[in-house]
Amino acid sequence: MIEKLDRTDIQILKILQENGRITVKELAFKVHLSTTPVFERMKRLESEGYIQRYTAVLNPAKLGRGFIVFCSVRLRRMGKDIAHDFVTRVKDIPEVAECYNISGEFDYLLKIYAPDMQYYNNFIIDTLGTIDSLGSLQSWFVMNEIKNSYGFGL
Repeated sequence: MIEKLDRTDIQILKILQENGRITVKELAFKVHLSTTPVFERMKRLESEGYIQRYTAVLNPAKLGRGFIVFCSVRLRRMGKDIAHDFVTRVKDIPEVAECYNISGEFDYLLKIYAPDMQYYNNFIIDTLGTIDSLGSLQSWFVMNEIKNSYGFGL
């Protein structure tokens, strides 16, 4: 819970969110502490689940996956086993970068990276189309990414 964090913890999280490869020495300098307490704070923030993982942010266009699609999925019917099966299948699809269970007209929202429209068309037929519980879907194609901060404000 956020109330367990002091101003220095929040500052450490903000800096790490911007640069997960910063050294403990550099981080300590920025938060005006020595390296040992900063290292201990980082380990505590990790063990308490505030920091889930460190990752590299890749350039999808350079890797041939610059065609971004948001796809809303409605299942044929909702049920615990059906939802579990859908989620299990989607987790194993490499083109699906994000999947959210949402409220409203659709059940799930997927963020998909593909090389181009033809690939996405084949993906819908050959991959998503093989999921028995899928009832319908609607796609939105990203024309321009305006903001993607890979984090959130603290």
